[in-house]
Amino acid sequence: MNHRAFAIQPVAVEPCELPVVHERGQREVFCGLTGIVWLHRKIQDAFFLVVGSRTCAHLLQSAAGVMIFAEPRFATAIIDDRDLAGLADANDELDRVVAQLLARRPDIKLLFLVGSCPSEVIKLDLQRAAERLSRTYLPQVRVLNYSGSGIETTFTQGEDACLAALVPELPVTSGRQLLVVGALADIVEDQFARLFEELGVGPVRFLPARRAGQLPPVGAETRVLLAQPFLADTMKALAARGARHLPAPFPLGAEGTTEWLRAAAAEWGVPATRFANAVGPRRERAARSLAGARQRLAGRRVFFFPDSQLEIPLARFLHRELGMKLAEVGTPYLHRAHLAPDLAMLPPGTTLVEGQDVERQLDRCRAAAPDLVVCGLGLANPLEAEGLATKWSIELVFTPIHGFEQAADLAALFTRPLHRRALLSRGAAAPEAIA
Repeated sequence: MNHRAFAIQPVAVEPCELPVVHERGQREVFCGLTGIVWLHRKIQDAFFLVVGSRTCAHLLQSAAGVMIFAEPRFATAIIDDRDLAGLADANDELDRVVAQLLARRPDIKLLFLVGSCPSEVIKLDLQRAAERLSRTYLPQVRVLNYSGSGIETTFTQGEDACLAALVPELPVTSGRQLLVVGALADIVEDQFARLFEELGVGPVRFLPARRAGQLPPVGAETRVLLAQPFLADTMKALAARGARHLPAPFPLGAEGTTEWLRAAAAEWGVPATRFANAVGPRRERAARSLAGARQRLAGRRVFFFPDSQLEIPLARFLHRELGMKLAEVGTPYLHRAHLAPDLAMLPPGTTLVEGQDVERQLDRCRAAAPDLVVCGLGLANPLEAEGLATKWSIELVFTPIHGFEQAADLAALFTRPLHRRALLSRGAAAPEAIA
């Protein structure tokens, strides 16, 4: 296949209006506090103070407990029985904890007060608390708040709420610029920055920025490329400030990344030859790197439980680039405007499910008997015990998977569970084969 010729041609698809099944029932998801695990590594001088219970603290400690070589930039202000009973002034306690924190950590420039289910139950007004504390500590420290409550759609909503809280703080600009929105690993961000420079697209800014003092400006001439599909509130806030979204498939895999870059190139009027010279060789290398995974995955069936909101772009990648068949694609929330380009690239007849009724979905999954199930941690072990190979969807958020250079790593996340299952099956049949 001539990958370079393919790379410079826009993807030709026949959009089809796929029916969507809407389910409302018991859900199996993490809460938005989980987003702190990757956000606190991205914004290097920010601190995330969760106002919650010991359960909140245990969740974060469990999710981020592997990071033992550096002092983390998150903590929990514990709401205890005295707070719940109204015997203590929660605002006084919060002020005291914040004062102690900032005295101990003078490197903090941006402090997020993160709401939780307990803080919402006792009606603690963290927005007002953040405004009060900002007046106290500015200009050294800016204090903002957002909700990481488990009442939200799913765990990736924590990033959406965090970035949406940053939008009112962004400076104003009248200049033309591209804003890439969504937390990306630093190495991926650097790769995209170099690519946009080669294309002549720019200036390019990223949200979130790596430091609190580097917040990107926004204005009527700002064009937005979303790097993550779960940023509906953030995009709404940016649009209210005049920014315009550039519809594109999300940059997962060789094809998705090509079309994502093409959306910016088209807006900037980049000549086709220049686009081909910058993107073509990278697209070709990425396509070659996927060949081995395609051999292992082509014809296999995959079932997505709703969890991360990455499901539709991932389904597009697995079907079109790796040849997998889609048994069912569930997603917690389907934002049609943001996902329209990816939806148009799914095959006719794809079963799309928005929301979740976990018992009904488990029944459908067992009946489908897929080769691979992408699901949350709470479902993975029981399904593995039933003989199904699973992939933790949360790992797809923690791992750098965007862009050309990460295409093979993304594919490997789906081949490894099948390889592990094959080894376990072989070992059960012949224990000596494991030796």
